Amino acid sequence: MQDHNIGGKLMEDQLLRRITVNSSIFGGKPLVRGMRIKVENILALLEQRVSFEEILEDYPDLELDDIRACIAYARALVAEEAIEDLDYAKHAIEKDVRWGLN
Repeated sequence: MQDHNIGGKLMEDQLLRRITVNSSIFGGKPLVRGMRIKVENILALLEQRVSFEEILEDYPDLELDDIRACIAYARALVAEEAIEDLDYAKHAIEKDVRWGLN
């Protein structure tokens, strides 16, 4: 039986290598493979339910694994958050709901 944790960690490491930071581009925001494509932009598109296929059409230099790398990067950041950070996020979301921003 294959150990998915080991295989998953290797895959995640390979994906995360696609995410780079260059302080002279977009103020050091995480980028996809050093291109002028911010991770946050790809995540925003996914949040808006834009399909992988549509993203790849709109960004012909991107590869499927670049999109997966953005998701892996976001997951890695969330995995490091503390409970206090999550409580803050919950209150921010509740505030957005009260103001009709959701």
